[in-house]
Amino acid sequence: MSEREIVCEDLDLALDDLKRQGFRLDLIYPADDPHTAVLSNGPEAVRLTKRPGTPAPSDRLPPFTPEFILARAGASPAQGRAGMLYRDLIPGRFGGRYIASHISIPEGGPVADWVHYHRIALQMIYVRRGWVRVAYQDGGDPFVMNQGDLVIQPPEIRHRVLESSPGLEVIEISAPAVHATYADHQLELPNGNNPGGIFGGQRFLRHVAAETPWTPANSGEAQETEVDVATSGLAEVRTIRPRNGEAMSFGGHRGELVFGFVLDGSAMLAYRGLHELGPADAFVIPPGQAWQLTHPSGDFRLLHVATASLD
Repeated sequence: MSEREIVCEDLDLALDDLKRQGFRLDLIYPADDPHTAVLSNGPEAVRLTKRPGTPAPSDRLPPFTPEFILARAGASPAQGRAGMLYRDLIPGRFGGRYIASHISIPEGGPVADWVHYHRIALQMIYVRRGWVRVAYQDGGDPFVMNQGDLVIQPPEIRHRVLESSPGLEVIEISAPAVHATYADHQLELPNGNNPGGIFGGQRFLRHVAAETPWTPANSGEAQETEVDVATSGLAEVRTIRPRNGEAMSFGGHRGELVFGFVLDGSAMLAYRGLHELGPADAFVIPPGQAWQLTHPSGDFRLLHVATASLD
């Protein structure tokens, strides 16, 4: 298939123009701030880009370059794919190894999404506010994810976002940071129910918060998940809350990413000094370093994610 490149200033306008000419979208990247897309119409392919010369995403993970990060709420989000707004939670992205995004859909309703997949090493979606209806390959009928629910999206599993409540907010963590969204023009969802299928060495996981008890953890309480099992040990994810206002202590993590996102409430992060945390703040602690959460408010809730080495 021949491919020609068109350099454009406005990717959305150029996409709409080619679609009116009968082209279909085959891939687009990156999801949080798209600058390049490939479309096809029979034997003809067009590469649209706002950034000519930018390398295409690689399937190889860049080396991990750890650092302490504190990302405050309030930063302006960027317009991402399918009309979603993305706020970057890991500036610098550890050399391109990880991306964490605070994604929102302010108005809600049907989402302009399509059946797609990603070539990634790890990807998690966690609902902070509202609800979203989604469909997954071999996952049966579409289902609704509510506050506190999460999914692990294994490599190349086909999926689609269908609709959301107004004010939907989710946290997404993926590796590598830059990866393409590939369209699957053949598969329609739902496509049947075959639970337990393996994709790229991982299995799809749907965690439902309302069905998960709180158990003691780190001098507080946690809703644990089965992410470690689903990812074959690549990641652990939990929701944490304090108990009786006690400080929560965390030892040094032996893997790579140690990520926290404040879902609600406030606390003090004790790491290289004291840092006040509020709703929608995020932080990353370098591996091997101990840290604490002190003076938590009664409504404090934290999304806590830790990964092993992905190599």
